[in-house]
Amino acid sequence: MLGLKLATDPRWVNIVESNIEEILTDHAWCEQKAASNAISLITQNSEKEELVTELMLIAKEELEHFQMVYDLIKERGLTFGRERKDSYVNELFKFMKKDGSRNDALCERLLFSAMIEARSCERFKVLSENIKDPELAIFYRDLMISEAGHYTTFLTFARKYADNVDVDKRWKQWIEYETSIISNYGKNETVHG
Repeated sequence: MLGLKLATDPRWVNIVESNIEEILTDHAWCEQKAASNAISLITQNSEKEELVTELMLIAKEELEHFQMVYDLIKERGLTFGRERKDSYVNELFKFMKKDGSRNDALCERLLFSAMIEARSCERFKVLSENIKDPELAIFYRDLMISEAGHYTTFLTFARKYADNVDVDKRWKQWIEYETSIISNYGKNETVHG
């Protein structure tokens, strides 16, 4: 369904399990950034009522996920660390086209967002199926389902608002680019790392 070409090696979960505090802190910040991204899209496209309505729901849900991960950190007696740099997202950002109309830029930002959600969904699936901690396995399965919904929403709106963009063709380019960079990741106890 996600169309990703390179699956995460399940052995990545062994790295994650070596430092649960790190993955949870990184994950919490990913949720916060996802909420901020949705709010930013609302701010830049406030005239698009349907988009605003859906993105408000996503922003709220991402903030709820942030709270859930934060609560899990505290319940486990772990420390909520400082915000982490996300090199994967920064590399994706470089691929975004910066020219064209306002709608072209919106379409590109929605595809960027969809890609992040797709990979997060895939990583959460790998975690849910391979982590030895039963509570975290259930936790990540539930979040995987949510991320899949966000991915679909972003792609749907990219298609809706595309003027001069062949969204299916551009999405294939995004997938190819993501495939070319993802092999550099999966070596750290972070969601995308």
